[in-house]
Amino acid sequence: MSEVHPAPPAYCYEFIPAIPPPAGIRPGPVTWARKNLFSSPFSCLLTLCFTGLSLWLISQFVSFALLKAVWSGDSEACRTTPDGACWPFISAKLNYLRYGAYPATERWRVDLTQVFGAVLIVWLLWRNAPRRNVAALLFFGLYPIVAFALLRGVDALSLPVIDTTLWGGIMITLLMSVVGIVVSLPLGVLLALGRRSELPLIKAVCVFYIEVVRGVPFITVLFMANFMMPLFVPEAITPDRLLRPMIGTALFSAAYMAEVVRAGLQAIPRGQYESAQALGVGYFTTMRLVILPQALTIVIPGIVSTFIGLFKDTTLVAIVGIADFLRAVETARIDPSWAGPTISSTGYLFAAIIYWFFCFGMSRYSQSVERQLARTHRS
Repeated sequence: MSEVHPAPPAYCYEFIPAIPPPAGIRPGPVTWARKNLFSSPFSCLLTLCFTGLSLWLISQFVSFALLKAVWSGDSEACRTTPDGACWPFISAKLNYLRYGAYPATERWRVDLTQVFGAVLIVWLLWRNAPRRNVAALLFFGLYPIVAFALLRGVDALSLPVIDTTLWGGIMITLLMSVVGIVVSLPLGVLLALGRRSELPLIKAVCVFYIEVVRGVPFITVLFMANFMMPLFVPEAITPDRLLRPMIGTALFSAAYMAEVVRAGLQAIPRGQYESAQALGVGYFTTMRLVILPQALTIVIPGIVSTFIGLFKDTTLVAIVGIADFLRAVETARIDPSWAGPTISSTGYLFAAIIYWFFCFGMSRYSQSVERQLARTHRS
């Protein structure tokens, strides 16, 4: 006689709404301010003091840069307004601040080079852009050749040769920054891998290079690149006066980049290496597909911080005679025809705005990449 099993109980699904958090810990700006800005009497005092100081500084800046500023006219109008910025000075000197002494009839070559580079950079950095591998090939392969031909000039293409002594302004700052960033990152990765190498000679060379470069001021590296490099190479192949500080800047930044990348490599668990070895994956493939993508993701803030520092450090090339953007501002402000009480302040304010714009843009882009990677990891 077969056993009769009772029917399984029917499950009833009931939707239970989410319970809101208690009123005392409800997230919001008031709760955040109470916890972080007004948590104690001393915290309240600091908050009020710094808020007052910030409001005073902002009011002074707005008054100088906008409310009391001179927006049109000539140098005489700026002399009669000693309390505000002289923006006509920037308008009159803008071409010099952008190009330096580059011939006016050939400045279209600089504009074309910058537009071409900007399009490729946006194509590369736009994460959802199609065929980014093509953009990388164009930027790292074709663009340097085209940029050199346009900026320097090629007689065969009916482009007059423009000596680098005439280059200056923002074009120099952008050029040195892009070259330094593009060269320092891969070189820093190689140095970081070499420092962690099990081959004693390679490790010793990388450690020596990193520690020596990081132990000397950037100005020293620029002087050595500008004055000592020609002593070690034949005169026929001596690098150009502009190329020498570019090389020094890239080599200096690569040493710092190597330490940033090494920190990311050390953060990767040992199991990642062992898993790749268990699957029979070679060293270079493991580094290219497994280790480096994770390591570089971890140290994105450090990499961007190094890039921002490199962008700002390009102002030091003026010491070796390169007319970068800040040097162009220095030269423009001492023009006797524009002598005035606020000319220097206006020039430095404009320079600060330009540097802040690029540095803030790099910082915000890195934060967006971090947020996207964090969402990807959570999913």
